[in-house]
Amino acid sequence: MITLNRKLKKDTAEPTNGHVSEPKRISVRDKLLVKEVQEMEENLPSTCSINFANPHMLHEFVLTVSPDEGFWQGGRFKFSVYVTEDYNMEPPQVKCLTKLWHPNISEDGDICLSLLRQTSIDEHGWAPTRRLKDVVWGLNSLFTDLLNFEDPLNLEAAEMYKSDKHEFQDKVKEYMALNKKR
Repeated sequence: MITLNRKLKKDTAEPTNGHVSEPKRISVRDKLLVKEVQEMEENLPSTCSINFANPHMLHEFVLTVSPDEGFWQGGRFKFSVYVTEDYNMEPPQVKCLTKLWHPNISEDGDICLSLLRQTSIDEHGWAPTRRLKDVVWGLNSLFTDLLNFEDPLNLEAAEMYKSDKHEFQDKVKEYMALNKKR
């Protein structure tokens, strides 16, 4: 478990020139993240893993989703997650780092998931009561039950699926093969 609490306490009490410095102000975001990261790690789907490049920066991490069913089974898809200072009033910023063929993820890595929108028509957008674990589960579900061909971001992928499911599957596998070579 990443323990930002210890680092925050250490940083706020370090003496400078023999004097104890003023305590550093801990942001609301960082206070929330200490608890939420632990909760997220404890409730991680079996198809997901999380990597913190810097264990002291809980607001930036990479989520890897490895679907065990469906079109993308056997693939590994990485998502960059950045939690802004305005968290939990605003959703985290998420970008797909792996190029893939998906109706709800653009080839540029943009993601169509109502949970990541500040407001949404379907009332499933971001709310301050949501947590990082909800984001993880939502991204994981884009490969199964939240897969949506009716409200696509990648129109070409959705149209291909509707017209020829075999061609769609071949294109998915083509992208996955390219990713394995990288």
